[in-house]
Amino acid sequence: MKSADVAIAGGGMIGLATALELAASGASVTVFDRAEAMSESSRAAAGMLAGTDPENPPELAQLARYSLSLYPDFLERVEQLSGRKIPIRTRSTLQGVRRLPAGAAALPDSDLQRLAPSLQKAGWSFLMIDEQSLDAWDLAEALPSAALAAGVVLREHTAVLGVSSTNGTVELKTSSGTLSAGALVNATGAWAEGIHPGLPVGPRKGHMLTAELGGKIQMQCVLRTPKVYIVPRGNGRYAIGSTVENAGFDKEVHPDQIRELFQRAVDLWPPLRDATVTETWTGLRPGSGDGLPIIDQNDEHCWIATGHFRNGIMLGPGTGRLLKQWILDEEPAVGLSPFGLSRFRGALRG
Repeated sequence: MKSADVAIAGGGMIGLATALELAASGASVTVFDRAEAMSESSRAAAGMLAGTDPENPPELAQLARYSLSLYPDFLERVEQLSGRKIPIRTRSTLQGVRRLPAGAAALPDSDLQRLAPSLQKAGWSFLMIDEQSLDAWDLAEALPSAALAAGVVLREHTAVLGVSSTNGTVELKTSSGTLSAGALVNATGAWAEGIHPGLPVGPRKGHMLTAELGGKIQMQCVLRTPKVYIVPRGNGRYAIGSTVENAGFDKEVHPDQIRELFQRAVDLWPPLRDATVTETWTGLRPGSGDGLPIIDQNDEHCWIATGHFRNGIMLGPGTGRLLKQWILDEEPAVGLSPFGLSRFRGALRG
């Protein structure tokens, strides 16, 4: 029997944002997750909605702008459906650069010391960017509940092991049996190649930590360089990240990596020297062969949405809306050609 109009493999940010969009259009949706929804890179994220991060590839700019334009309505809907508040934690970012963009002026030291007291420039010039951040844990707690309230069927601890198209449907082989659906979205992040062999995407491990700082010296904005970022979470708590490691699916927290990461943060903002490290964790971000997302239709009934790397939280609403439009034969609001599979010749097998 057909399990749903659309089956989604992967209950992270991309999968659940897509599920909400499809459900709002009247489609029946079933989401499968190999563990618990929002338990992998979506929960591990820093939560920066970094659409104008100078480290972003330029091909990402249009999708980022589109997704950020949807964010207020997305958060409002998730909050209404789940009954959980997802507060915006910061509204600006101090961005450190080695070379100023054309026409840009660095913030004067007086402004820097007001925004980040005792900041050590260490050769960086700093720009002020209008950019919000949220706590990914807040979103991780709310989004699965919102999906359920919207009528999405959520099957956790059920991995999709393989797919095949037959008779106008997709047959899914899962860890709990074989099911069918009208269409499939592979949104399993770093695990996406397990469903589509040869897909050029894999895990990029990142260490992160939370530090708690007492006293009057605090920051209300994100402080970021290409080496480290410090993200206020409220009440003296700061998320600090992050490493980028090609370590396969290893999720072990290595104390030496945590110490090095914390020292980078202290060197940039010395007040953290008096902070206490209260949490450490790793996440497996899905990285593609060229660092851009993969958002494409693989065959008549199957779509792939993975490779969002560090920007899955930011790009979730936009990716979900565009996939919904594509699957339901609506006109896409943004072109997706930079994210097509054709850029990886012969990538998929079978």
